[in-house]
Amino acid sequence: MSRALNRMTARKVASLKEPGRHADGGGLYLRITPTGARSWVFMTANAGKRTEIGLGAESSISLATARKLAADMREAVATGTDPRAVIAPKPVVAAPEVITFGAFAETYIASVEGGWRNDIHRKQWRSSLRDHAGILKAKPIRDINTEDVLAVLQPIWLVKSETASRVRGRIEKILAAAKARGLRPLDAANPAQWKGHLDVLLPRRSKLTRGHHEALAWQDAPTFVAQLRQRMALAARALEFTILTAARSGETLGATWGEIDLDRKLWTVPADRMKAGAEHVVPLSAPALALLQALRPKDPKAASLIFAVSGAARSNMAMAMLLRRMGYSVTTHGMRSTFRDWAGDATEFPRELIEQALAHTISNKAERAYRRGTAIERRRTLMEAWAQYIDGAAA
Repeated sequence: MSRALNRMTARKVASLKEPGRHADGGGLYLRITPTGARSWVFMTANAGKRTEIGLGAESSISLATARKLAADMREAVATGTDPRAVIAPKPVVAAPEVITFGAFAETYIASVEGGWRNDIHRKQWRSSLRDHAGILKAKPIRDINTEDVLAVLQPIWLVKSETASRVRGRIEKILAAAKARGLRPLDAANPAQWKGHLDVLLPRRSKLTRGHHEALAWQDAPTFVAQLRQRMALAARALEFTILTAARSGETLGATWGEIDLDRKLWTVPADRMKAGAEHVVPLSAPALALLQALRPKDPKAASLIFAVSGAARSNMAMAMLLRRMGYSVTTHGMRSTFRDWAGDATEFPRELIEQALAHTISNKAERAYRRGTAIERRRTLMEAWAQYIDGAAA
């Protein structure tokens, strides 16, 4: 091993072309192959046998870095250790796995769903967490706290009390299971616990119904529609059409024959009749089309109201009084919530598609971008599924 160190300069290294080993001193060499490949090597001797250790390509490793590696290798030789250890890859210490709420929730559901007899119950668990607890999905389950749970519940607590209560209970069970598996501190309280915790942070159920549209439970919708179809009044047909299309009562009562395209199976509600001020296109299911065909006069005028009596528009009270006579303490507008709860709890349709079917205004930029594509055929599938649910379950 040559005693002199740092014989070369960076400029000299760049100018060298001749094949062979060119010494920098202290066992460091620039090796140039006959084909012109350039690399740094360290030469050492062990028991009289010379050993060459490659340090890497000259294009990737500077002269200064090569000298530092050579110095570390000389020190290794002097202390009796293998100089190769200087450039040997360091053992990778795996970072502890971070279990997210979403990942553990799926594991938990899979572990217990075998004991659930109702397939709808399985879908409800997954869809309710997907639609209402999505902000927890990527969070480490160890770190979920009360503020996280409140962020899930507060947006729906006043408008979807039953759904919110179910979501809370499901989050509580998931967090309890995580604690039992050692994924949460054993001394930590459950942030989704109701009694003595969330019950003092959220309004009581008795305060939730005031000022909101009472809705029919989606499980009762088939029975209700079957009873509704036994009534011959035009108000009954208007209410049935409203339910089948998830429309607002005013949109139904103002519907004209010119808005209906029977060939394309579409109902186009103009912007000036929509709450959000934007045109809304409704795919018509087979039962909705059949209802219209039964009401359609021989030669309807485009401006004629579909559900008019003697040419005059009906009042919203007609459907409200019909509901009262049928013995239901729900509202016409509440039927939209019935549809929303069914779609969210009993189906796998994405939230943005359901919101689009309801013609809701959405502030989220990503969802607004989704809406720019009308997704008519995807919504047609949704509305047909709703109609089939009502018909099938009622049969």
